[in-house]
Amino acid sequence: MDPHLLRTFVSVARCGSFSDAAHQLGFTPAAVREHIASLEADLRTALLTRRPVMLTSAGARLLEHAGPLLLRLDAARADVERLSASGTARLAVGASPLAMTPRIATALDRARRAHPAIRTSLRILGRREIPAAVASGALDLGLIDGPATPADALPLPELGPLTTVPVAEAPLVVALPTGHPLTRRLGLRLADLADAHWLDAPDAAMPLGRLRALTRTGGFRATLTYEGTDVRGLIALTAAGHGLALLPHPATKGAPGIVTVPLITPRLVHRTELLHGPAVDGPARTLAALVTGDRHRYG
Repeated sequence: MDPHLLRTFVSVARCGSFSDAAHQLGFTPAAVREHIASLEADLRTALLTRRPVMLTSAGARLLEHAGPLLLRLDAARADVERLSASGTARLAVGASPLAMTPRIATALDRARRAHPAIRTSLRILGRREIPAAVASGALDLGLIDGPATPADALPLPELGPLTTVPVAEAPLVVALPTGHPLTRRLGLRLADLADAHWLDAPDAAMPLGRLRALTRTGGFRATLTYEGTDVRGLIALTAAGHGLALLPHPATKGAPGIVTVPLITPRLVHRTELLHGPAVDGPARTLAALVTGDRHRYG
């Protein structure tokens, strides 16, 4: 399958429109239709219906494979380009908001000092963006976080060979506005909070969908959706009474207007993990050793 045709197919499938996909890709609608027709001829099956534009069963199956395939191609290109580059070495790191802690900042400073000639960048991204960026080679290292049972790793999408290494764990607390009737509790059970008012902040707090999956219950309805990565802004909304938020305890220390109560059931922790592709070397390897403390793996 020609990767160029596959990218066109993915764009049409996601846009649900030949013309929208053409605008996104910078092609004419006629060229997009030609790409899809060529791909269908190659696979000898229809992938999309035309009016309306919808995936066939074969198209849906191909779409499941297409994302990881294209990411691996991007990763291969980025890997080769890094090896052949004659310019300044780089260190590109991405972190979800709650994964970016003072400890990580200190480790990044030490890595820069060990490699003074490198060009370093740090991007604060949503949790869903980081695995894809690492898999494609856009990032050398990623730091992701989320709730997990003590024995389980964080769930990741199927994006090809990615390695995750534990970095840190912290207790989870429920952030409540001052004066909330539950602030006097010594501990809270998540299942008992399913009918409470929650803030939906998938990139700055624990995603509500993840809470539903962990408790295997419904509920956890959002009264307000927060589409941002600023944890302080999220806490300000909680303090103003817009809804509860489940956060790692260190992120709430000294925050005004809220009271935190430990989560006691289910037994969950806030975990931070390092994420990288098959090859990690140079400045990225130095930072990985500093962040994880695993000199044996990254020495």
